[in-house]
Amino acid sequence: MSVAEPRRIVLFRHAKADWPQVSDHERPLADRGRHDAPVAGRKLAETGIDFDLALCSTAARTRETWKLAVHELSHRPKTVYEERIYEASPGELITVLNETTDDTRSVVLIGHNPGVQGLAEILSGQSEGDARARMDGRGFPTSAFVVISYSGSWKSLEPGVGTLTDFWAPSK
Repeated sequence: MSVAEPRRIVLFRHAKADWPQVSDHERPLADRGRHDAPVAGRKLAETGIDFDLALCSTAARTRETWKLAVHELSHRPKTVYEERIYEASPGELITVLNETTDDTRSVVLIGHNPGVQGLAEILSGQSEGDARARMDGRGFPTSAFVVISYSGSWKSLEPGVGTLTDFWAPSK
């Protein structure tokens, strides 16, 4: 793959989690989360993006979200469970993405706020249509995702290089 070909990054916030008496890392999905995750998966499938790689936080709620969402895709991408995504800042998430090999065209990153929303905001130097307005108007609720397009190597991913092309969030 040429580094000039457009790449796609989907930043996907985990579905709604429950608050049982367990550590934050081990919190499972709530009933609403178990409902919303497959819906988000269907919406991911509708983007038409053929994911090469999924980078997923090791937290229980992100793993469960991805397990429910991925079944809605036409094929299952290689999935890497990455500890550094849990509680990561936007800069830490960029570091993880910078390590992606250049033969990878499209990545979905399943993570947490505020890191995922912050990364969406700083990567997107431009926006198509009303995607930015929809994201700004809704915030970045659970099960939401953005699609960001950019050209260049993964090592060159940095603030402002992307175009926000889509934003989706479940109905309230």
